Amino acid sequence: MPHASIDSPVGPLCLHEQDGAIIRLSWQHPEAGADETRLLREGVAQLRAYFAHELRDFDLPLVVSGSAFQQKVCAAMSAIPLGETRTYGDLARELGAAAQPVGNACGANPIPVIIPCHRVLGANGLGGFSGSGGVETKVALLRHEGAAGLLI
Repeated sequence: MPHASIDSPVGPLCLHEQDGAIIRLSWQHPEAGADETRLLREGVAQLRAYFAHELRDFDLPLVVSGSAFQQKVCAAMSAIPLGETRTYGDLARELGAAAQPVGNACGANPIPVIIPCHRVLGANGLGGFSGSGGVETKVALLRHEGAAGLLI
């Protein structure tokens, strides 16, 4: 599977492509033999621009594997503007679902950072974060986006 990686302020990130779409972002350097494509080069360029504060919205073809509910949660997370946050309950109300399944779907997000699960918080705190570094990485991403006023 074609993949490409970058070193970012939150550690190594690896984009994975399949059939002309980004399907996963993992928190590691890939195994040897990366087969970079035009899409992966664009994805890496957009990630670099995001971390350089030069990009507000990613514009990449994404395919979220999983149930229809997982896809709806990822679409709702993608609609949260840079520098803003929502709670699991906010998304649950928007989707007509309970907060716990929304939280589970956020934790199963296959394309973190690009699909901004870090922008979703618990009702009484940060909530969890499944990426490398856990909640500290979530805080770093929120600070990077200027959404950290609530964290200070």
